[in-house]
Amino acid sequence: MEKGPKGGKEVFERRRKTLLSQIKGGVAIIPSARELIRNNDVHYPFRQDSSFYYLTGFVEPESVAILDPSSPNNFVMFVWERDPAREIWDGFRYGLEGAKEYFGPNKVYPISEFDTRLPELIKNAEKIYYKMGENPDCDQTVFDAMEKSRRLKGRTGIGVAPLIDVKQIIGEMRLLKTSHEIELLRKATEISALGHIVGMRACKPGMFEYQVEAEIECEFRRQGADRLGYTSIVGSGANATILHYINNCDKMSEGQLLLVDAGAEFGYVTGDITRTFPVSGKFSPAQKRFYEAVLKVQKNCIKAVKPGVTLPSIHAQAIEGLTDAMIELDLLKGQRKDLIDSRAFFKYYPHGTSHWLGMDVHDAGLYSPNGESRKLEPNMCFTVEPGLYVPENDMSAPAEYRGLGVRIEDDVVVTAAGCEVLTHLAPKEVSDLENLIGKSV
Repeated sequence: MEKGPKGGKEVFERRRKTLLSQIKGGVAIIPSARELIRNNDVHYPFRQDSSFYYLTGFVEPESVAILDPSSPNNFVMFVWERDPAREIWDGFRYGLEGAKEYFGPNKVYPISEFDTRLPELIKNAEKIYYKMGENPDCDQTVFDAMEKSRRLKGRTGIGVAPLIDVKQIIGEMRLLKTSHEIELLRKATEISALGHIVGMRACKPGMFEYQVEAEIECEFRRQGADRLGYTSIVGSGANATILHYINNCDKMSEGQLLLVDAGAEFGYVTGDITRTFPVSGKFSPAQKRFYEAVLKVQKNCIKAVKPGVTLPSIHAQAIEGLTDAMIELDLLKGQRKDLIDSRAFFKYYPHGTSHWLGMDVHDAGLYSPNGESRKLEPNMCFTVEPGLYVPENDMSAPAEYRGLGVRIEDDVVVTAAGCEVLTHLAPKEVSDLENLIGKSV
């Protein structure tokens, strides 16, 4: 087992230094994720909290990091102690000595001492930086410690220190990716694309959605993914019109389209790709018109990505293009402006065009700091994913489009001149798809 954080301690030290510079006068309390029971004594697979990992590189549960810029011990950790009996069952633990050696805290204490030591650690803080609502037990410990630390000051008249959401600060840090993080994203998106290609090659009428899902996710792991970035969506026919369809249980038929939204996580960052293609390997004329209308809009939105523009402006461009497509496809009647002003388009395009991407599939970072739409900067990463969805029971739509759902999603990183499409390996042109689907190697 390779010990210590992947990427080296220096990556995490730089991040902590940045955070420490932004919380002067305060103390940040950042807990790890908890282990969660699925049923009886079976746990959900553990995945570390993104912000905790971002600052520490530490992957064990039931841990806490304390950052205090005013203290010579500005990085303190609470972790599990070594326990040979538990390690027989659950595997290696770093313990106090291992955590200090490999992850760089100034002090390390057993997690069992967290509630007793915390009041002293925060007693001089003018502000407490902490995210409420994610860990009720830790929330109560922090509340109690804040009151105890107030009492430690004696009769000063000073109240409890104000509580500030630390995740907003960390989110702003995570929004601008470093070259190291972009390299990880390139790998995660490459693995994601390769999984989609395997799923396309395997797809045939008569298969079940979950069989395509299995092919994709097997390839993710084969290529070195740590885990899924999110639950895969594999929806055939009218299931593709359900935005977060995850049952993935229906049998696929000749003449259906299949929408696949799946991404692999590598190095604690994730890809996020959606492709839509014909189960049989050949688009019908109506499916081709419908699909190419979405593809045209998606490609134009990607071309619009550059420093200085905003995500709302890209979304507005997608709405305009898709509304034109709805008129051309006879889904809507009227003038584009009127249909947009009345939000008539929302019937067939009910979601946004983009979201930040990184350690979480819907990643951290403000969209409208100070109430204004954020202008894009180099090294921001996000998705571009317009779509059209016609409910199967929509009798107002032409019969040939009922039950069709198409979404096309790529991941981009902003560059000085435009953007890099990280997911370029995943085919999306009609001819490329038709030459690939069902063609097992």
